[in-house]
Amino acid sequence: MSGARYLAAATPLRLGSGGAAVAIPILSVEVLNDVALGGLLVAASLAPAVVAAPLVGAALDRTRHPRSLIAAAGAISALGFAGAALLGILPTAVVAVGLIAAGAAGPFFLGGLSSFVTDEIPAERRAYALDALSYNLGSVGGPALVAVTTAFGSARAAMAAMAVIALLGVAGLFLTTLRPRPSTGSSIWRTMGDGLRHIVRHRPLAVVTASGTLSQLGGGALPVAAVVLALDRTREANDGAVIVAAFAIGGLVGALATAARPGRLRPELSMGIGFTVIGLLLLGAARDGGLWWTVVLVGIAGLFTASSAAAMLLLRKQQSPASLRGQVFTVGAGLRATAAAAGAACAAATVGWGGTVQFLGIGAIWVLSGALLALYPRNTESIDG
Repeated sequence: MSGARYLAAATPLRLGSGGAAVAIPILSVEVLNDVALGGLLVAASLAPAVVAAPLVGAALDRTRHPRSLIAAAGAISALGFAGAALLGILPTAVVAVGLIAAGAAGPFFLGGLSSFVTDEIPAERRAYALDALSYNLGSVGGPALVAVTTAFGSARAAMAAMAVIALLGVAGLFLTTLRPRPSTGSSIWRTMGDGLRHIVRHRPLAVVTASGTLSQLGGGALPVAAVVLALDRTREANDGAVIVAAFAIGGLVGALATAARPGRLRPELSMGIGFTVIGLLLLGAARDGGLWWTVVLVGIAGLFTASSAAAMLLLRKQQSPASLRGQVFTVGAGLRATAAAAGAACAAATVGWGGTVQFLGIGAIWVLSGALLALYPRNTESIDG
């Protein structure tokens, strides 16, 4: 039951966040006929995360009431999403401020909550497999729910639904048991500095962070490159959505399988092999074998994302002392979000190169991120505690 309680909290919070990023630009077009404004509002909801992450992590590492702090962050996000649902009714500046606040609160449950998962689910591999499942459910379920709601209702209704779902996650948090970290007696700024130094100087963690961040350059570029590849080969932009959906569905199937039966490989091997296999399959998908060749290979690649993510989360936990764990998770998540945004920007800037070249580049990035795990020191012991 502990796994169900954790999922009841984590999944709605992450689903609301994932769906909002899709609903905001649709709502901007629907209400104001302004695509550019939608993009700016999405950026406003995402950009604060990497800046806020170290402070959020330090706060979680010091607070005596982590559950209440994460619940407050979830409520702030829900309020920001509710404000965004009133775009065109409220002043745009008010909507933007609400989304900035939601973005700053995001690291509490996108990264921060992951640092407490073993409080709720003691078996580490199962804990991080379920955590990876909650991320996949959010990244697939959120956009899917937005698509259904906008098809049968409106983008305003979809945005309001994301706010309600986030509040359900807040309620779910009070079913969990999140224990405070051991007190260090240091100031919050000293705690934050100690956490950042540990991420950079502790070689096993530095390797994991670098690999995980680099992989998201490819992850962020994939949706754009899929559309470009579809236009090159079928002249239909909608086929790009089919390619992206295949990757997402593969990720969800892989997450369910990993949650049902967590792997037994050493986590650094699981992460490295998973990233490498994803890269090789995407390199194969660059070959012009028809749309379904690409869809099948991309879908198979998606199967390996959850096991890799679960291994990465486990390594973060094993290679961080309890007093700094919140920062390790929030900063790692913030770096990955920033890398994904940079990957999307790079793909947009290289549209003229064609989808084949972009897919080759994305595959190479994932292979390189997997190869980085070869630098992980052998016989490294867990330092968590």
